[in-house]
Amino acid sequence: MPKRDREATRARLLEAARLRFAREGYDATSVRDIAGDTGVDATLIFRYFGSKKGLFDEATAAPDIPHNLLDGPEEELVARMLGSVVFADWTKYGGEHPLVAMLRSSAHEDTRQRIRKEVCDTYVRALEELAQGEDTELRAELLSAWLVGIGILRSVIATPALAKAEPGDLAPHLSTVATGLLGRPMSGTTNRPAPGTTDSPPSGTTASPASGTTASPASGTTGSPASGTTGSPVSGTTGSPVSGTSGPEEPSEG
Repeated sequence: MPKRDREATRARLLEAARLRFAREGYDATSVRDIAGDTGVDATLIFRYFGSKKGLFDEATAAPDIPHNLLDGPEEELVARMLGSVVFADWTKYGGEHPLVAMLRSSAHEDTRQRIRKEVCDTYVRALEELAQGEDTELRAELLSAWLVGIGILRSVIATPALAKAEPGDLAPHLSTVATGLLGRPMSGTTNRPAPGTTDSPPSGTTASPASGTTASPASGTTGSPASGTTGSPVSGTTGSPVSGTSGPEEPSEG
């Protein structure tokens, strides 16, 4: 088989494997399924990838995830992470972030280790470096768990509100939660597309700073960093009323 044909067949096998593993997980997917989807003999999987496990590792690897994720304004990092995990175009991975796809196969210890490394080395570490105050590691992990949970409820479980939510719908809540857990003003939007997207600021937002950024006080507050906070790490814990309980009514985001 010419080299060009081998490369094309290998690419088709990877594409079919990504879709299968994303939808069904590792155990429920057979090499015959993947070969059948591609229209080739199953022996080619062992020739090109060595084993089903080798194919899984390469199909779910996503070296492009961290690229550009950490670049840009620090206050927009969590918004970029949400865009990457939830709203980026992961069509070639079955429409889901590869991390979510790997969770379907997390019964395997080596897969759990890969997930732990992906989450801790990319997301938790970056958030921990941003966090201010005590217990930065714990608060970074709590925020990471919240972001991954949004991805799971939206794409795997498809809960009604999250499944139809746009970035602009989540922006004010993202700002409040991220600001509270990191102990510093964080934006719920980003003026730059998340990795894997091509659009401008999220639907329902404008190019101006989102609620909770350092450019101006959040809507409904009196100069405090985030809606309902008074500069303390956790929203609403130091005597300042939670947004919506006093002061002017916060306008809805369109």
